Amino acid sequence: MTTSAPGGERTVLWQLQISHYNEKVRWALDYKRIPHSRRSMLPGIHRVITTRLADCLTSPVLTIDRKAIGDSTAILQAIEERWPEPPLIPDDETERRRALELEDYFDEELGPHIRRAVYHELLPYPDLVVPLFTDGASAARRAVLRGSFPLLRVAMRQAFNIYAEPSARSREKTAAALDRLEHELGDNDYLAGNRFTIADLTAASLLYPVALPPEYPYRTPAWEDLPEGARDFLGALRERPGAKWVAEMYRRHRLPAK
Repeated sequence: MTTSAPGGERTVLWQLQISHYNEKVRWALDYKRIPHSRRSMLPGIHRVITTRLADCLTSPVLTIDRKAIGDSTAILQAIEERWPEPPLIPDDETERRRALELEDYFDEELGPHIRRAVYHELLPYPDLVVPLFTDGASAARRAVLRGSFPLLRVAMRQAFNIYAEPSARSREKTAAALDRLEHELGDNDYLAGNRFTIADLTAASLLYPVALPPEYPYRTPAWEDLPEGARDFLGALRERPGAKWVAEMYRRHRLPAK
């Protein structure tokens, strides 16, 4: 959804640092070398901001020329239209259809499930989770989130259905998405044609928790610091060819912010 937005800056990303959907948009902005500002929000409070900006309940939201766009897919379409180079959506009709179909698949069939499965393992550990939301934040903002975390944890469980049975199903869906990624790649480097596209960007950004690549622009936990449940879930995936491909996409194409 796009609505009028306050503020005088031309391009602003309103984000949650840890979110893989936010990483999808950050990556597109950085890949195209688009100058922009980032506004990192505290979880929970972010819903007030995103509703005011773009009438949506969650991030990311991108404001361009005082217009606010919610939903990562809509944002990437707007970015592609305004900044077409280097392209993320192929010109070739067959490759274009394939790239957009795979972007939609990973968005819908992977994104919500890896989020649920990972949060199910991490939410019991505020000392691990709070720093992931507040990298670079002031001591006051970190204290606010730490103090409100018990309420936030309840709200997140309710909002994303983060309970044992659905989280177990989401583990299976994540593994199935990795199966699909490896099948679609075959012996190729990229998912649609011979170059990096929106399909590769989407799959790699949504799977970043599996690879924990050093190019990720914010704090991520060290593997040894993850709780046992998270290592059990992610450890079964991180040595697979698909996870290694995620790391390689980050190495090749994840440029730092301009």
